[in-house]
Amino acid sequence: MTSTQPNRRSKAWGRVRLAAIYALVGALLLRATPTSLSVALGGLFAAAGEGIRFWSAGHLTKTRELVTSGPYRFSRNPLYLGRLLIFTGLALAAELPYRANLFVLSAGYLVFFAYYLPRKERVEPARLREVHGAAYARYFDAVPALFPALRPYDQDGGRRWAAARMLRNREHWMVLALTAIWIWLTYRALNP
Repeated sequence: MTSTQPNRRSKAWGRVRLAAIYALVGALLLRATPTSLSVALGGLFAAAGEGIRFWSAGHLTKTRELVTSGPYRFSRNPLYLGRLLIFTGLALAAELPYRANLFVLSAGYLVFFAYYLPRKERVEPARLREVHGAAYARYFDAVPALFPALRPYDQDGGRRWAAARMLRNREHWMVLALTAIWIWLTYRALNP
């Protein structure tokens, strides 16, 4: 097996996972019976999650540099935290018959905490440790994987948030997608 085969397989598996997520979101949106309250409550979670992702994307340069500024001073994976909050908001806002959205939320948490995050925590730290050495080891030991520390990491590297980085990380597409989703959910809530 050549070294490119596992990478191709990983990319293909990533596309399958992404398609499954899009299908789940589509099913949630089509079957949703939201209320004004569920849209507002879910919107708080989703807005918080997207705020964290937007902030993170403006600091992130993937792998090339060890990013310890902005939200990365509090969490090694603020993008994942944002994704989890957005998913929570979407599941709460969607309101499915028989409260099936709470089952979807529970199943999503199970997949996230039992599979996705542990897998990422096996793969990414090893890669980053290889690239950044002792600096990453110090960062890894000081900053939690997901839920933010109360005290920021003391070496932020002086990096500021930059719109160019946010655009390179394509976070503006997530903002547009969430805006469209919340317009749809609001419409469904006001026109049952």
